Parts: sequence; structure tokens; C-alpha cells
Amino acid sequence: MPSNSPSSSVVPVNEVLTPQPTSKIYKPTVNTTCDVEKISKKIIYPFWLGGAAAMTAATVSHPFDLIKVRLQTSKGAAKTSAIQTAFKIVRTEGFFGLYRGLSASLLRQATYSTMRFGTYDKIKLFLSKGGEELSYTKMIFAGAVGGAVGGVSGNAADIVMVRMQNDAKLEPHLRRNYRNAFDGLIRIGKEEGISGFFRGVGPNVNRAILMNVSQVTTYDVFKSLLLGTGYFKDNIWSHFSASLLSGLVATTICSPADVIKTRIMNSGSQHKGAFSILSTMVRNEGPFALFKGWVPAYVRLGPHTIITFIVLEKLKELYVRKEIFGITFSS
Repeated sequence: MPSNSPSSSVVPVNEVLTPQPTSKIYKPTVNTTCDVEKISKKIIYPFWLGGAAAMTAATVSHPFDLIKVRLQTSKGAAKTSAIQTAFKIVRTEGFFGLYRGLSASLLRQATYSTMRFGTYDKIKLFLSKGGEELSYTKMIFAGAVGGAVGGVSGNAADIVMVRMQNDAKLEPHLRRNYRNAFDGLIRIGKEEGISGFFRGVGPNVNRAILMNVSQVTTYDVFKSLLLGTGYFKDNIWSHFSASLLSGLVATTICSPADVIKTRIMNSGSQHKGAFSILSTMVRNEGPFALFKGWVPAYVRLGPHTIITFIVLEKLKELYVRKEIFGITFSS
């Protein structure tokens, strides 16, 4: 007769020692990374992720951006290298002169990049409601619209940033001496009116469209191509490689629009259109003037693009893990 004593209900040792996961104490297994990758393709990310990643990158790339602006606003055919410009800034303004206008740069990324990344993702999500892979044409369309929205949104902060970066180069009586980004916005509103916030908005939007398509869209394309080779996995190496390539494409495509935009925004009360500035530059300085500051632009945009996308991918990964699994994963 079977015994009812506890000793007769023996549970196998492996069942005793193996923890049975529940929804409250779930711990990830080695297959969780694959789960994250699959789920991350369908999840809706916060609108602000791209802006946060770009602001992080701006703290590193700002000195190169300042050097680029100084080179772009230099008049005449005389050639000054990025290194010479950097040494001149440090010699005449001190080391922290390389960070002049940082507050405006962060404000610009908080507006411009938040809107361009966020809008790009929203349009991609809308166009792929059926879950199908987007064609390059649709990705370019999403990038163009996102860039246009970002260009308008960040125009005012962009004006302040350009002026603050270039201020020390001007004669003392021509300097604006904005204390910070918000002081610059207030001054522009008082001295130039509402229209002052939209100075150069045309070329800025054109440049933003080119930037978003040639940076954000090409990043997705390069990443997809790299993963398709079978030699790359969806990790930091594919993110690094794709962002490096997209930064090179973006710098080259955006350089002419960037130079024209910078000169318009720095012109103050001198109202000159994009075509007028373009024709004057080509006539007086030659066509290569449209690529002034290309080297510091790439030195700035290359690391900026790499840091932006690596941080963005990490933020997305953390968001997936937090929202879907409700836990913090070790890397």
C-alpha cells in the first residue's frame, strides 16, 4: 500500500535545484538578445531618443563645429587650415574658446535633432503599417520630411549658435556678445523681430533635408547592407561602420548648403539671398569655396554621427529591455 508520508513524495533532485521562472523573478537567458532584436523592430520608441543621442554627441564634436564655422565665414581665396584655425582660437581666446556657443549647440540638437529623428521614425512607422520592409524611396521620403521639420524647428537655435561661434572673430564693435543661447534668442526677438528667427530658413531646411537623407537614411541603408553580408551582427561594430560611412556621405553632400547657410545666418542685418551669396562666392572665391571647412566638417560630423548612432542604438536597446521585460539586463 502506498504511503502518505512526506518521505514517499520524492521530487527529483534536478527539479529541486532548477529555479522555475515566474513573471516576477524572470531572468534573461542566453537567447534574450535574439528576442530583443526581433521585438525592437516592432516597438514604438520615444520621440526624444534621437535628440538625446545628438546632444550627447554635440558635447564631443562642438570644437570641430566651431572651427568649421570660422573657416566657412572667412572671406577671400586665402587658404587657412583647420589646424591653424584651431591654434589661433586657443592662442587668442583660450582653450575654452573652442566651446564658445555650446549652450546654443545643445539647444539646437534638442530642437532640430529631436524633430528630425522623431519625425523620421514616425513616418517610417506609418509607411510600414503592414510590417513590410520599406523601399529606399520611402526611406528617402521619410528622411526628407523629417529633415524639413527639423530644419524649421531648429532654425532659431542654429542662428544663435553660428553667431556665438563666430563672434570672437569679428571686430569688437561688431560683436553681439550673447551671454548664452537664451540671451541670444531674446536679443534676436528684440532687435530683429520675429522674422529674425527665420533668417536663412530656406537654405537651412534644404541643408537639413540633405543631412537627414544622407545621414539618417543612409545609416539605415548601410546598416542593412552590412548585416546582409553575413559578416556583421547587429552590434556596436555594425553601428560604428554604418555611421562612419553615413558621416562621409553626409559631409560631402551637405557642404555647399552648409556654407551658404552659415554665411546667411552670420550676415545680421545684411539681407542677401542664397542665390546671391552662391553666385558671389563662386565668382570671387571659385567653386571650391562651397567646400570650405570640409575637413573640420567631416572631423566634426564623423565622430558626431558615430557617437549619435551608437548612443541611439544603446538607448533603444535599454528602452526595449525596460519596457518589454521590465528588468535591467547586464551588457
